[in-house]
Amino acid sequence: MAAEERRRVAVLGAGLIGVDLAGKIARSAKLELALVAGRSRDSLGLRRAAEMGHPATAGGIRAVVQSGPFDVVFDATNADSHAEHWAALRPTGTTLIDLTPTGLGTATVPGVTGHRSATHRHLHLVSCGGQASIPVLHAIAQRCTPTYIEVVSTGASASAGPATRLNLDQYIATTSAAIRTFTGTRDVKVLVNISPARPAPPFRVAMTVLADTIRPAPVRTSIAAAADAVRAYAPGFKVTSLAVDPGRIQVAVEVTPSGRHLPSHAGSVDIINAAAVLLAGQSAAASRGRQSRP
Repeated sequence: MAAEERRRVAVLGAGLIGVDLAGKIARSAKLELALVAGRSRDSLGLRRAAEMGHPATAGGIRAVVQSGPFDVVFDATNADSHAEHWAALRPTGTTLIDLTPTGLGTATVPGVTGHRSATHRHLHLVSCGGQASIPVLHAIAQRCTPTYIEVVSTGASASAGPATRLNLDQYIATTSAAIRTFTGTRDVKVLVNISPARPAPPFRVAMTVLADTIRPAPVRTSIAAAADAVRAYAPGFKVTSLAVDPGRIQVAVEVTPSGRHLPSHAGSVDIINAAAVLLAGQSAAASRGRQSRP
C-alpha cells in the first residue's frame, strides 16, 4: 500500500493502552500515526511515545481538534471524558473508536460483527472482558438458548491503570449490556477481579452459561470457530478449559500479548487494542470504497 493511501490517525490518551496502541498503529500498513495526545507534560506515556518517534503533545482533546482533521481518532482516556471528546470530534467528520467503557456509539466486537461496523463513525469496543468473552458467548447462543450468563474477568493489578479503576462500574454495566445484545440473554452477571498476585497472572475470563437444552458437539465446534476468528487479529487468545454438561457450559479463555512491548500479563490491553487497530483498517477500506464509487 502506498504511503499516500494510509489513513491519518491520532491516539487520545497516553496511558498503558494509549502507548501500546501507538506501537500497534506504527506497525500497520493501513494507518499513519500523526499524533499521541495526553493531558500532562510530565506523563511517562507521552515521553515513551516521543522516544518511539511519534508526535506527542500534552494538549488533550483540544490538540487533537487543532491538529486535525483525522480519519480516525482512538479514545484511550476514561469513560467520564468520552462524551465530551465525541462532541468535539463529531463535526470534523472523523471516525471515533472508543476504548473506554461508556457504551456510547455502535457496540463492536470484530470476532462477531466482522466488517459490518466499518461504515459507522462512532464505535465503542465494550471492554477488554467483552472483547474476550462475547465471541465465545455469541457462538454458544447460536447453538442453544442461554437462560443465565456469568462472566468473571481477572486481570493483573499492574495492567489496571487509574482510568480502568475509576471506570469499573461503567465496565460492568457496558459489558453486561453488550452481552445481552449479542446473546439475547436477559439474566447476565459480570464480575471483575484485579489481582495483586506476584507473579502477575495472565488475563483470564471465565464464563458460565446455563441453558435448558445443550448439544455438546455443536457447542464445542462453534466455540473453536469463534476462538479461531479472534486469533486472526489477537494471536494470543486461547480457550484454556471447556466443560459441556447437561444444562451448563463452563469455558475459560486467556489472552497473552503477541507483541514485544507488553508484559505477559497485559492481555487485556492487547486484545482491545488489536480490535481497535483492525477496525481502523476496516474503516479506512470502507472510506476508500465510498470515495471510489461514482
